[in-house]
Amino acid sequence: MLVELSRNKMGGLVLERCAIEPLESGWVTDGNIEKFDEVAEVVRRLVKKSGTRTQNVAMALPSSAVISKKITLPGGLSDAELEIQVESEANKYIPFSLDEVSLDFCVLGPSATSSGDVEVLIAASRKEKVQDRQGLAEAAGLKPVVVDVESYASRLATARLIENMPNKGMDTMVALFEVGSLTTSMQVIRNDEILYERDQAFGGAQLTQLIVRQYGFSLEEAETKKRSAELPEDYESGVLRPFVESLAQEVSRALQFFFTSTPHNRVDYVLLAGGSSSLNGLTEEITRQTSFACLLANPFEGMEIGNGVKENRMRREASCYLTACGLALRRFLQ
Repeated sequence: MLVELSRNKMGGLVLERCAIEPLESGWVTDGNIEKFDEVAEVVRRLVKKSGTRTQNVAMALPSSAVISKKITLPGGLSDAELEIQVESEANKYIPFSLDEVSLDFCVLGPSATSSGDVEVLIAASRKEKVQDRQGLAEAAGLKPVVVDVESYASRLATARLIENMPNKGMDTMVALFEVGSLTTSMQVIRNDEILYERDQAFGGAQLTQLIVRQYGFSLEEAETKKRSAELPEDYESGVLRPFVESLAQEVSRALQFFFTSTPHNRVDYVLLAGGSSSLNGLTEEITRQTSFACLLANPFEGMEIGNGVKENRMRREASCYLTACGLALRRFLQ
């Protein structure tokens, strides 16, 4: 997925470009690029399809490929002193030699528990995973300037949506579910703080498998027909409806797990994003099973739409772009 953002003369966000190109099953597994040349070709097609002329790009790694940790350090250190302290602390948490990892950190602000100290977020990933991302960008003629974490990027895009909620989202508890192909990730967010995170092995690929079993299509045929909505008349009642009910059940179970393992017992909103989030009837079914308001995330809400965007298609697919939109927002944080 690709998203390009800019600002207009008034400082408002403009969606200049967005495009999606599907990957074949098995080309990327749990963040590992298994078929580099094939994925690079998809990235080239994606760039061409979008029509972008921008070369600088922000990319992301899945959370499973990144070790992150909040640490407390003395306040008032210079950048060089901070770097030495971070490397020293990182050795305690990273099970690899520091020569094998790409390491970064940012100061979050004053420590809430220790006067005079600061809270620092450190993040590290194996160098080869970062280099694979860089290689993909360069193969498509792009210049990678940021390698982020997918969950951080999706939170950045979600923060804009929460600000548009009543009372500017203050003290609002949002359970964000990103429904991927094989995994659904859950983050519970309140006042820019993550209260809870969890991944579940459940996603849109299971709907594709159900279509294969019901109609005897190949996996590729099933995926194509699912995307283009060219399925037999009994698909809605015989396949889609039961899948939507079981997906809503997974969301409900994940929420119950959150309630039983934390002091919390409710959320204000369930927010859905990802490839299977816009399935017909899903938001209503989640509200029915959980009794919480369920909304589809549109990361482009409140943005001006540029001439390079096919608006009808973008609106149909908007919830798929949450993470890509968060990455594009990094342009304004540099």
